[in-house]
Amino acid sequence: MRPANNTLQGTSEQLVLPESPHEFAMRNGEFERICRLIYQRAGITLAPSKRTMVYSRLARRLRALGDASFAEYLKRLDDLDSQEWEQFVNALTTNLTSFYREPHHFEILRDHLKARRTQGRLRIWCNAASSGEEPYTLAFTAIEAFGSLHPPIEIIATDIDTQVLQRARLGVYPLESVKSLPAERVARFFRRGVGENAGMVKVRPEAASLVSFSQLNLLDPSWSVGNNFTAIFCRNVMIYFDRATQLTLLERMAPRLDPDGLLFAGHSENLSHARAFLHPLGQTVYRLAAAAPKTPLRTS
Repeated sequence: MRPANNTLQGTSEQLVLPESPHEFAMRNGEFERICRLIYQRAGITLAPSKRTMVYSRLARRLRALGDASFAEYLKRLDDLDSQEWEQFVNALTTNLTSFYREPHHFEILRDHLKARRTQGRLRIWCNAASSGEEPYTLAFTAIEAFGSLHPPIEIIATDIDTQVLQRARLGVYPLESVKSLPAERVARFFRRGVGENAGMVKVRPEAASLVSFSQLNLLDPSWSVGNNFTAIFCRNVMIYFDRATQLTLLERMAPRLDPDGLLFAGHSENLSHARAFLHPLGQTVYRLAAAAPKTPLRTS
């Protein structure tokens, strides 16, 4: 029989090896509990392949808190009101974003807004705001669509991670993050830092004023964002949820769209299981299906 991976043979006794060769041992049961906790708190499903990522991110918390083991750290989460819950969720939230990511979506949105310039104030919800690049790109797109630095647009930007929201509100980014943008866009939408801020850019106040940031957990029973959105950007969010959770969230989002509103998903996300109320337009863009409810399923 082949020896088990966690034993050393060749002597009269078996030596049990730690389940993790790292600074802190992460036992299988501890990893499984972490997966359960983040699913219960944020709906995020972690595959076994994410174990190294989980270790790396939470090990930083153990060092910061002076905890000697994952068992000691997890005891902090026994208290559902513990302040560590916020740090726990922040640590396990992935925030990969950039300006004009999936640029075709912003071209579609620009044309969508142009066609509705006479409809009065329009609302957009970005529910994975991360460090702000996506909602600010929405603001830039609105400015270009209306040909004005003060378009009648309200952009609600939410995220579960409080730390990235703090960075997003500042609107300050490394110059490197805008090097792929046309020079005229950089000049129009950003201010370059000088002196000690050299090498940085800051979103111009006219664009920043269109965006309001707030913390929101999509699993919360109530959402304070309101309704009547001309567009909802829900990109690269559904990949973290299981199919049942995806469907529940989409059922809650869809009625918040205007009758002619659009929902934008990530390039790797397939929302075919929501076809009863979302009709695909191609390029991971959806509109309300004819049979979709016309009023929010939950108004809270």
